[in-house]
Amino acid sequence: MLARFGRALADPIRCRILLALRQAPAHPADLATALGISRTRLSNHLACLRDCGLAVAIPDGRRTRYELADERLGHALDDLRTAVVAVETDRICPDTDEKGCC
Repeated sequence: MLARFGRALADPIRCRILLALRQAPAHPADLATALGISRTRLSNHLACLRDCGLAVAIPDGRRTRYELADERLGHALDDLRTAVVAVETDRICPDTDEKGCC
């Protein structure tokens, strides 16, 4: 589960989607508008979140509504947002260029 959560959080758009779904379930068209991205791009990210098991698609008449798969994910997002990370701002990880981290 941690690896799936990490994969989802590795992309800024997926982070924004998860935070939006933390606030309330939403339809893709509304999410795309709120996040300022195309529906196609949003669809790809929602597929990733579904595949990771973090979001679920709920039929809603002729539309589909998305929400977090488990309410505890919202609490985890809140905890991560408020956590203090010990990173020295004047230092860059030596592996950044090679591994694309940090």
